[in-house]
Amino acid sequence: MTPRQTNGAVWVLAVVPLAIVLPGVRPTDLGDPGALLNLFGRLTGVAGLSFLLVATILSCRVPGVDRPFGGLTKLWRTHHRLGAVAFLLLLAHPPLLALSAAGGSLTGATHVLIPPLPDWGTWLGWIALLAMMIFLAPSFSFFGEPEYQRWRWLHRLSAVAVIAALVHTFLLTRTIPAAASATIWLLLAGGAVVAVAYRLIFSRHIGRLRYIVDEITVRANNVIELTLRPAGRHLDYIAGQFVYLTPYDRNLAAGYGEEHPYTLTSAPRETVLRITIKDLGDASRAIQSIARDSEVRIEGPYGDFFPRTESAGKELWIAGGIGIAPFLGRLRHLAAQAARLDAHLVYCVQDEARAHFAAELDELVARVPGARLTLHYFYQQGPLGAGFIKRHCPDYAGRRAYICGPESLIEHARVTLTGAGVSRDHIVTEEFALL
Repeated sequence: MTPRQTNGAVWVLAVVPLAIVLPGVRPTDLGDPGALLNLFGRLTGVAGLSFLLVATILSCRVPGVDRPFGGLTKLWRTHHRLGAVAFLLLLAHPPLLALSAAGGSLTGATHVLIPPLPDWGTWLGWIALLAMMIFLAPSFSFFGEPEYQRWRWLHRLSAVAVIAALVHTFLLTRTIPAAASATIWLLLAGGAVVAVAYRLIFSRHIGRLRYIVDEITVRANNVIELTLRPAGRHLDYIAGQFVYLTPYDRNLAAGYGEEHPYTLTSAPRETVLRITIKDLGDASRAIQSIARDSEVRIEGPYGDFFPRTESAGKELWIAGGIGIAPFLGRLRHLAAQAARLDAHLVYCVQDEARAHFAAELDELVARVPGARLTLHYFYQQGPLGAGFIKRHCPDYAGRRAYICGPESLIEHARVTLTGAGVSRDHIVTEEFALL
C-alpha cells in the first residue's frame, strides 16, 4: 500500500462505528428538532470515541509501523488530525444532547450537562473531555510552541481520557446495538490498550538497545558526532533513518533519561552507530558534553525517507543545516559499497563557516559515480530559488526530490519545486516536528 492508501484505510477504520449506527436510524430520530439534535449528539459521541481510539492506536511507535505511512512524521500527522477531529466531535457531544433536552425544560437540559451524583457515567464523560483539553492544548498554535518534554508528559493524559470515555460509553451507550457495541469497542479499545502498554512499559525493555559512547567528534562549536558501540544486540537500519536516543550520563546539565530523535549518519554496515547532534535546545546542548563510555539507549529505527532499494532513477537532494544528516549517512553507505547513483546534492548553509561537512561531502561524492555537490550560501545568494537550482542542476524537473532541514527551508523548497513544475508525488520531505 502507498502512504496515501494507508492513511485512507486508517480513516475508514475510524468511521466503522458510524457505518454500523447509520442503518439503524429510525424515522422517529428525525421526527422533530429535539430528536434530530439527540441523534446528532449520540453520533458525535460514537464518532469522537472511535477517532480517539484509532488516534491512540497510532501512538504505539513500534519501529517499522511508520513506514507504510511514509515515515513517523507522516504517521504523527495522521495521529494529530484524528485526535483533533475526535476532540471537536466530543466537544460537540454534550451541548447537542443538552439542546435536545431543552425542548422539555431548562432543568432537563441542565441535568444532561451537570447530572446529580451518583451519575458516574456522565461525570466520566466530563473527565474524559477535560483530560483531552489538557493534553491537546499544547498542540494548538494559540498556546505557542510547546516544550518537548512537557508536551510528552501531558500526552500521557490521553490514557485517562481513553479509559474514562470507554467506561462512559459502556455505562450509557444506546446508539449501537448491544452485541455490535461490545464487539467494536472491545476491538478498538484492545488495540489502544496494547499501543499504550507498549509505549509506556514494553518499549523500555524490549524496544531499546544499549550502546556505549565510544568517541565524540567535535564538528563545530555547537555540533558533535557521537560514535556508539553496541553493548549487546546491534541496530538494523537503512541509510537515512533516525532513532530516539536516551542518554544516561548523570553529569549532564539536562536531558538525563530523556529521549530525543536524531538521524543516523553512519552507513548501515558499520559496526558502530554515528549520530550527529546540533545544539538546538537544552537537551541537545547538554549532550555536547556527554562523557565517553557512558551508556545511551537507542530505540528505532524510524523513517521512510529514501527508497528501500537503490534504483537507477535520478535524484535531487536539498539539505539545510543539520538536515544534511540523512544525506551524509546515505553517501557514506554508497561510498562504502562503491555504488553508483545519479544524485545532485544542494547543501544550504548560511555561509562558508557553517558548511561543517563540506570537506567530507566533497570526498564522498568523488567516490560515488554520478553524485555531485553544490553549496548554497544564504548570506551571499539569498533564499534558494528555482533559478539557482536550474543553473546548477538543469534537469531537476525530471528528478525525484528529497528535502531535509528547517521547516522554513522545506516549505520554501517545496513551493519552489512545485512552482517550477515538479510533481508533488516526486517530492519527499523529512521533518522532526514533535516526534
